[in-house]
Amino acid sequence: MSDTAVSSSADTVASNDDLLAEILVRTPLKSLMRFKCVSKHWSSLIAARHFGLLHTLRRPNSKPSGLLLRHKPSLYTAATAADSDFELVPLNSGLSRAPPFTSFSFIGDDPSGSGAKILQSCNGLLLCGSFPYTIGTRRIYYIVNPTTKRYIELDPPLEDGGSTAFLGVNLAFDPSKSPHYKVVCVQITLRSLYNYRIWIYSSKTRSWKISMESFTAPFDMVFTEGVFWDGAIHWINPCGASLCFDADAECFRKMPEIPLPQNALEKRRCRFFGESNGHLNLIEFEGRQTREFHVLEMKSDYSQWFVKYSVNLERLVAEFPEIAQNYLELGDSNNYDFTILGVHHGKNEDGSLLVLRIPGKIVSYNFKNSSSEELLNFAPENTDKRLMPQGECFDVYQYVETLAPV
Repeated sequence: MSDTAVSSSADTVASNDDLLAEILVRTPLKSLMRFKCVSKHWSSLIAARHFGLLHTLRRPNSKPSGLLLRHKPSLYTAATAADSDFELVPLNSGLSRAPPFTSFSFIGDDPSGSGAKILQSCNGLLLCGSFPYTIGTRRIYYIVNPTTKRYIELDPPLEDGGSTAFLGVNLAFDPSKSPHYKVVCVQITLRSLYNYRIWIYSSKTRSWKISMESFTAPFDMVFTEGVFWDGAIHWINPCGASLCFDADAECFRKMPEIPLPQNALEKRRCRFFGESNGHLNLIEFEGRQTREFHVLEMKSDYSQWFVKYSVNLERLVAEFPEIAQNYLELGDSNNYDFTILGVHHGKNEDGSLLVLRIPGKIVSYNFKNSSSEELLNFAPENTDKRLMPQGECFDVYQYVETLAPV
């Protein structure tokens, strides 16, 4: 083919937005971000809402993922946070370590970036709420795409005589089924302390509606900790009771009971409840925090929970002795200092990981071969990790790259 013919073909593609979009939509997101620099025309096309919709539908599960960390004010974060409130820990190849943004200064009029708090992450979109927030004030909600830094502000609906206060706000978004999302909100009614109703915001209609006028729930159900999986929001309470709300059908469905502890006298403690790459997982400890435990998973047919992985952190403790050092010095060899941040499922079993916070570090544990890897060291140099406080010094959210429009 002559140079003239090649040039003519290139000009034809460049001048036809539909044809160009069909080519670019097949391109991985990482490459698209670079292609935005080709020209203003390409940048405008890639940033357009209809292109984001098309890319989300064509490539819903092709994006690398990681953990987005937001630092809390702490003695131990000054040296690591620097000029950024956020850090990114990649869990798949192809994801840069650079966080998608350093603060929320692009939301609203707050130049400090402190005016929004992440409430939930769901398949690439973030649900945020205005912050600081006090009872009696009207809270504003935001849906944010951290990849594109685009957001939409959601004013909660007003009722006659006052504002609408929600006990829990949850995001339902499945790009493999639809580019649209819903925000499912739980509100207490005036009938009794344990009587609730559900409001839903739909991105398709851009409106709020009352979806369910009345339902009851256990008094200790934590509606702020909902997990979206298989088209539904799932809630569990400390005693193992559960609720499951189908966001598409807008009705409750039965969730299989969580298996009881082997020792009925031991208090059950939920250490992790979350979703990753189409898997819903739960980790409970019986009594003390031990290095041996099971990872439960919900069957795809929704019939029951089963033991997906049996974990023994012996090798990890040997490599990172600070996990047990505090307790060993107190004469307690049966307790360990770690927090489970997530269960990450790769494209195959070899890439499935448990992500943990240990004193001063974030590490991974490979379910298949029990190997471990340091992912992030957040302790300042020369800090005795044994003296660091238990618990995280940051909030943790799943991060997935997406062009999904908000």
